[in-house]
Amino acid sequence: MKQLPWSYIARNLWVRRVTTALTALGLALVVYVFATVLMMSEGIKATLVATGNPDNLLALRKGAGAEINSGISREQAAILASVPGVATAADGRLLFSYEPVVLNNLPKRATGKPSNVTVRGTSDIGLALRPQVRLVAGRMFRPGSSELIAGQATARGFAGAGLGETVRFAGRDWTVVGVFDAGNSGFDSELWGDSEQMMQAFRRQQASSVVLRLSDPAQADAFIRRAAADPRLTLDLQAERQFYEAQSQALATFIRYLGLALSIIFSIGAIVGAMITMFAAVASRTGEIATLRALGFRRPAVLWAFLAESLLLSLVGGLLGLGGAALMQGVNISTTNFQTFSEVAFRFVMTPPIVTQTLLFALLMGLIGGFLPAWRAARLNIVDGLRAQ
Repeated sequence: MKQLPWSYIARNLWVRRVTTALTALGLALVVYVFATVLMMSEGIKATLVATGNPDNLLALRKGAGAEINSGISREQAAILASVPGVATAADGRLLFSYEPVVLNNLPKRATGKPSNVTVRGTSDIGLALRPQVRLVAGRMFRPGSSELIAGQATARGFAGAGLGETVRFAGRDWTVVGVFDAGNSGFDSELWGDSEQMMQAFRRQQASSVVLRLSDPAQADAFIRRAAADPRLTLDLQAERQFYEAQSQALATFIRYLGLALSIIFSIGAIVGAMITMFAAVASRTGEIATLRALGFRRPAVLWAFLAESLLLSLVGGLLGLGGAALMQGVNISTTNFQTFSEVAFRFVMTPPIVTQTLLFALLMGLIGGFLPAWRAARLNIVDGLRAQ
């Protein structure tokens, strides 16, 4: 069976370039929304997963879903620290960090509206447990002082959280003496201070979590079993990365489903636009279609030719929308994490699967929008078409 060449298909789109451009732009806008939603979901997952270190274990109170809901007594922490297998630092101290985590309300720089910020009590050991965190300005807070270091997203986004500035909470003023870069992880959206001072200031008798590292990370499962077998411990112990990956699921899934619902609604308009464009093309080319049939091109060849026009049109729109979405990779935004109710900053992330899914979505719109017009073109009667010339 003879097939119409691609040059013929592309030429027909070029002849109607104004209509083609307008339809492609409509498709591009829908594709842009679709791609940015997927990039947003991927960005949240990448940010929170990067927060966890694969060599660390995290302990929470049994049944607690997040650090802010957890409470670990000093006695429980001491028992956990005595379980064989915890690594030691060069100075002989255990790589074991007992950390209170609270939420504090701070005004945003841009709007002045308050939003929750995670405030973490830690120490130099806590910093050593997170090698992705490095100070980029100022210095580390002094133990026993009302000093803080701020994640760069927090320093940039919240009033009083910049280097040398002062924030007030828990009945005292805290001075920001350093800014750290946490490698685009969730820690970039936190404030860190001395754990003992945090517990005193917030009048807490218990910390929220314990972060530790094992001397042999391969023995993590065995260590967790030993801790679980101790009846004195009522803790959930898991890999830190696994914990933060679970934290990302609810928010990432919500954004993905909401965005996909919006994309489907918008795509209906784009599909109707593509369908109108292709129906108009069929109506203006009845004589041409009849001539092609008279020259020996069968109905499937005509069907494929018009369907290919619609697919090519949707591909152009898809590439335009994908190009616009790619520009979003340099944009940083923030939202509220459903698990912690605190603000987390993240960036849009484009991955090869997102590119593939986006282009397939664009081609699907073209297929749906172009099928009926292509079917009508293929079913056109030769005699009626020639008479219309």
